Amino acid sequence: MKQLIVAASALLFLAACANNSKKAEVKKDTSSAMASMPMQAKFTADMVDNQRDPSCGMPAKAGLEDTIHYKGHIIGFCSKECKDGFLKDPEKGLTAADLKKK
Repeated sequence: MKQLIVAASALLFLAACANNSKKAEVKKDTSSAMASMPMQAKFTADMVDNQRDPSCGMPAKAGLEDTIHYKGHIIGFCSKECKDGFLKDPEKGLTAADLKKK
């Protein structure tokens, strides 16, 4: 009986080890596939309606990290902090945004 319990435990242990190594292989393959994907900019100046960050005045073409939809416009911001500043007084910020002509 003792030998049967030891044998069953050994089989369970081996099965668990084999299962974990397969999971590790799948994760490794997935990460290598992700690594080969090209990096893209999150937002570009062409995607937004403003030419300048309405909070700090930085040109939109210099780089954008966040956007918001406000009164039919897509407004881009250089940082989350600038977006938060805009949300405190959006009407003032909308004037400073230097919106592109549609």
